[in-house]
Amino acid sequence: MLSRPFSGFIACDAPYFDSKAVLLGAPFDCTTSNRPGARFGPGAIRTESWGLETYSPYQDKDLADIHVFDAGDIELPFGDSEQALAMIEERSQTVLRNGKRLFLLGGEHLVTLGALRAAARQYPDLHLIHFDAHADLREDYLGVSLSHACIIRRCHEILGDGRVFQFGIRSGERVEFEWSKGRTALQKFDFAGLEQVVASLGDAPVYLTVDLDVLDPSAFPGTGTPEAGGVSFHDLLNAALTVLKANVVACDLVELAPNLDTSGVSTATACKLLREMLLAI
Repeated sequence: MLSRPFSGFIACDAPYFDSKAVLLGAPFDCTTSNRPGARFGPGAIRTESWGLETYSPYQDKDLADIHVFDAGDIELPFGDSEQALAMIEERSQTVLRNGKRLFLLGGEHLVTLGALRAAARQYPDLHLIHFDAHADLREDYLGVSLSHACIIRRCHEILGDGRVFQFGIRSGERVEFEWSKGRTALQKFDFAGLEQVVASLGDAPVYLTVDLDVLDPSAFPGTGTPEAGGVSFHDLLNAALTVLKANVVACDLVELAPNLDTSGVSTATACKLLREMLLAI
């Protein structure tokens, strides 16, 4: 049974069975290929949230008026990605089977795979919308297929052609961009065409995954693989709110490495985006 942590994200303290959304941490960064630290993301976000107002002037909504349960972090093993993914999948499956929306907090981007496996089992016609600096479409990274550099390729293997939509992509090997043609809808650099995609999906179930390195590193340096030329906070916020008008059954926020930004700005940015997404979902 899911239980309440000692201190969760601000105002996310509703009883589990009264909640419409569940926040779940996956502090894992075992396959990080550049700078580690994403395992500390969920804890930092919860701590920093207590310096944030519950009210959103963007949406004229307040976290105190909605029902969200913060289930805390899963205790995940290091050195065994498949076991970690199985544990994430099992916990995610419980949340989704109880008819609640899942919000996963990473951790590195690989954690998405565990939650998406559970969501695809619960919703066979699931679609994926992906915000990221990186294509993440490699077959493997240094011979490892379970890597944050391969996450969207693994998701595509579950969902199939025409059900993966990528935005903000500005980095990857040539073969990744070539492989995406006819398989994923990949928009380079920005969110152009996002509203049309959301409209086309109608009531189809959607999983939204947000790799925070889609943001420009001038606004968000606290991430393992920063890439120049990213979007602004307001661009990302508007894009996320656009997707959350759809039938989003699960979503995640990944790749905050708070130790890489001692100013705390990156963590504060992640907190504010999480508040807005929780209010919208």
